[in-house]
Amino acid sequence: MKNIIELLNWRYATKKMTGEKISSEKINNILEAAHLAPSGIGLQPYEIIVISDPEIKKKIFPIAMNQPQVVESSHLLVFAVWDEYSKERIDHVFDYLTEKRNVDSTKYDKQREFSKQFFGKMSIEDNFHHAAKQANIALGLAIVEAAAEGIDSTPMEGFDPIALDDFLKLPSKGLRSSMLLALGYRDQENDWNLKLEKVRKPFDEFVTFL
Repeated sequence: MKNIIELLNWRYATKKMTGEKISSEKINNILEAAHLAPSGIGLQPYEIIVISDPEIKKKIFPIAMNQPQVVESSHLLVFAVWDEYSKERIDHVFDYLTEKRNVDSTKYDKQREFSKQFFGKMSIEDNFHHAAKQANIALGLAIVEAAAEGIDSTPMEGFDPIALDDFLKLPSKGLRSSMLLALGYRDQENDWNLKLEKVRKPFDEFVTFL
């Protein structure tokens, strides 16, 4: 098995995909990696919408600036985050936690109340940005697991979120789109980005040791 550094050197922002279908097992592993991602207070303030229907992807194509990966991918993941950390949502998380751990419902009262007060002081827009940052942790783990499965991925922020939200009817669910992740297989002959050297800023500009 390759180590994570080897996997990250193998992966790249795939620009052209073949359209070949990814097996259900591999897709489920990628989703489970995102599912197991850490999040602040364990609230997991996001959902993932998995799109494999070619017709739906075609409709998203112009919304996502005509990026070919949208339609050439096997699966397109939409990371959709809570529009608000409401008291009802927080209660739902902690009620589920106490049920699954089979503990007294008062055990997590301090965390429950802290969550409500902490997020209650934020604006709706700050709630969204906080949730989007949490979702990006899950996005990163999905990318790494995809590489471990030999699957290419392209994270995309280049889309019209209002149009996508409207198309997917996300406001009715109290959600807003934050990122897209195209999953598929690289087109080795036609992807101009494949043969280019992977370049990151010099390590000493990236890390400061104190």
